[in-house]
Amino acid sequence: MITVASYNMRKAIGTDRRRRPERTLEVLRELDADVIALQECDRRFGTRAGVIPLHMLDEHSPWKAVPLAVRTHSMGWHGNALLVRKEALVGDAEVIHLPTLEPRGAVMADVRVKGLPLRVVGMHLDLSGLWRRRQAHAILHHVAASRVHYPTVMMGDLNEWTRAAGCLKDFCRDFTSAETGPSFHARRPVARLDRILVSPEWRIVDCGVHASLAARTASDHLPIWARLELA
Repeated sequence: MITVASYNMRKAIGTDRRRRPERTLEVLRELDADVIALQECDRRFGTRAGVIPLHMLDEHSPWKAVPLAVRTHSMGWHGNALLVRKEALVGDAEVIHLPTLEPRGAVMADVRVKGLPLRVVGMHLDLSGLWRRRQAHAILHHVAASRVHYPTVMMGDLNEWTRAAGCLKDFCRDFTSAETGPSFHARRPVARLDRILVSPEWRIVDCGVHASLAARTASDHLPIWARLELA
C-alpha cells in the first residue's frame, strides 16, 4: 500500500500572507505521503527558483524532488513538481507541454515506491474551462502514447468546480477520481478543485483532505491524499 498526496502550496504564502517554506514542509511531514505532487512550488519570475530550497528539502524531509533537468534552481516545471521518498527509484521523468494562453504545464515520472511501480502525473490546469479540456486531452494523449504502461496516478489542482463535467468528464472515462472532499478555500473549504485520479489497476483504500492547523494557514488550498493498493 502507498500513500499519495497533492498540494497547491501557493508559493509557501499562507492565509496570513507570510511566505514560510518551513511551514509548508511541516504540512508535508504531517501528510507523510510516499509520492507528492506539488503545484505553485516555484517563484514565477527571475530564475524561477524553488520556494523550498533543495538543501532544506534534503536536510529536513524524507523526500527528494524528481529531477526534470529544466531549470537549475527550480523544483519542477511551471510550478509543478513531484516528490518521492529518498529510497524510491526514479526512472523516466519528463515535462508535458500543454496548450495554453498562460504559463501552464504538467510533469510525469515512472517511479518504484515500496516495491510498487507506478506512473505519476502532476498538473495545474487553466482557469478557463475550454483550455482545461484541451489540457486534459493533451495529458491523456501523452500518457496513452507511452510505449510502456504502468499503474497510473494523476494529481493536481484541476481548477474544475463541477463534479462530473468539464475536464473531469474527460479524465473519468478511464480514471477514477478519489472522493477526497473539498480543499478550497483552506479557511472554509467548499470547492473540490484538487483531485487524485487513478487508473483501473489501483484500489482506493482511503482518502481525504488534510485540515490540520498548519495546513489551514500554510496555503489557500488544503492538501489531499489517498491510500492505494494494486487491485
